[in-house]
Amino acid sequence: MSPLVVVLLLIAGLSESAGRILPLVARRSGVSRSHAIRLLLTGAVVEGAVFALWPLTAWTLAELTLSAPGSGVAVPAWTPGLATPLALAAVIAFPLLGPLLHLLLLVGVGTGLATSLAATTGLGWWAAAGCVAVAGAGLAAAVDVVRRLVVRISVAERQELLT
Repeated sequence: MSPLVVVLLLIAGLSESAGRILPLVARRSGVSRSHAIRLLLTGAVVEGAVFALWPLTAWTLAELTLSAPGSGVAVPAWTPGLATPLALAAVIAFPLLGPLLHLLLLVGVGTGLATSLAATTGLGWWAAAGCVAVAGAGLAAAVDVVRRLVVRISVAERQELLT
C-alpha cells in the first residue's frame, strides 16, 4: 500500500470518526477538548484500519466461494482512485448533511472494489459485489459492536467514579 493510500485512508477514517463523534460531543457539555481529540484520533485509526481491511475481507470471502481456494491470485489493493471517494464519503457522513449521499458514495466505492475483485479472482461481478457488500456490512457491524462496548464500559467507569 502506497503512502498516499495510507494517508487517504487515515483522512477518510478521521472524517468518518468526526461524523460519529462530533455530534456526541456537541450534546455533552462535560467532555473536555483533549478527551474529544483523543476519541477523534482513536476513531480515525480504527475507521482507517476498517477501510484498509475491506478489500482483504472481501477477497477472503471470495476465496471461500471459489471452488479451488488458495489459487494464488493477488489480493485487490486500495489505489488512490478507489480511496479518494472514501474521504469524500466520510466527510458527508455527518448526520444532517446527507446519509443517502454517504451511502451512494460508499456503494460507488464498493462497486470499484467489486470490479477489482472480480478481475483478480475470476468470480462473476455479482458474486464479487456480494462479497464486497458482506465484507463491508460485517466490518461495520464489528466496529459498531466494539463502539457500543466501549461506550458501556466508559459509562460504567464514570458511574463507579461518581459513587
